[in-house]
Amino acid sequence: MIKPDIVFVANLAGVSPATVSRVMNHPELVHPETRRKVELAVEKSGYIRNRAAQAMHGRRSATIGLVVPTVANTIFAEVVQSFNDTVSKEGFTLLLASHGYDLDMEYRLIRKLLEHRVDALAVVGLDHSPGTFRLISGQRVPLLAIWNYLPDSPLPCVGVDNCEAGRLAAEHLVALGHRRIGMVFPATSNNDRARDRKKAATAAFIAAGIELPQRWQITSPYSIAQAKAACLELLEGKDRPSALLCANDVIAQGAIYAAARLGIAVPGSLSVIGIGDFAGSAQMEPALTTVRIPAQRIGTAAGEEIVAAVSRCDPDRMIRRRVELELIMRTSTGLAPELIAAG
Repeated sequence: MIKPDIVFVANLAGVSPATVSRVMNHPELVHPETRRKVELAVEKSGYIRNRAAQAMHGRRSATIGLVVPTVANTIFAEVVQSFNDTVSKEGFTLLLASHGYDLDMEYRLIRKLLEHRVDALAVVGLDHSPGTFRLISGQRVPLLAIWNYLPDSPLPCVGVDNCEAGRLAAEHLVALGHRRIGMVFPATSNNDRARDRKKAATAAFIAAGIELPQRWQITSPYSIAQAKAACLELLEGKDRPSALLCANDVIAQGAIYAAARLGIAVPGSLSVIGIGDFAGSAQMEPALTTVRIPAQRIGTAAGEEIVAAVSRCDPDRMIRRRVELELIMRTSTGLAPELIAAG
């Protein structure tokens, strides 16, 4: 079977190959009736244009790459969806890849996306390997870091201040009178989001005169099952904290399930706070108190910025756009047990 080409489509539609090309690349310039004839011919023939060949000749591929740490849970689902919706409306196709919190894998994925001649590239966070920074610095491709914001970031960025997220969560527990506080975080060596939250939360607790025993500082990846297992070990003894600050809502959900397994009342005997406000956090029992990261707004804003950078052909423009956080108080946090007893 002969593979249809642009000439085949043109003959089928009764137009010139140039008109087919114009419909593909600038449909707004073509009369609607002519455009519809070409679109029907494309659909009937099964024609697929060769974007890679176009890119080799210096034309846009109409693709944008996005590399995220994980697609295994809800952490980045909303930001990916809103980013995709935004760039798709402007005619771009999203190429999505996940590196599993492995920065060496991230480097390899970014290289492959650049080899595919993406028009722009988005990554999550500001922690990347030296090889990745060298790779992207040598490319004339718009780049954007999403999810994180720093006023002096080394990359253009759209996101939230993760230090503020950690501080808001910590100050909420302090305001409720908690002094015996544990923290559950993933390894922070390759995760600037978790590292900044933990650093700021620790500083807020120290400023309030609260000691943080090492035995109550535990490590868990972003997994409900693994967080539950880690928190079961932490909470099963009599010497346990009255509150847990969790790196995000996934870990916080695991902590609440662990408390339920052990018969520990939340929030009567244990308060739990997360960060993120992911899908399902409001529907838990008890509903999860958290610091909301407005993922949809971040994804939309990031999509707008990266499309604008492609349109301007300006890969060097430094964008630093901050999206505001919000403390969402629900029913998984309450007064410290000693204050309840005293009252």
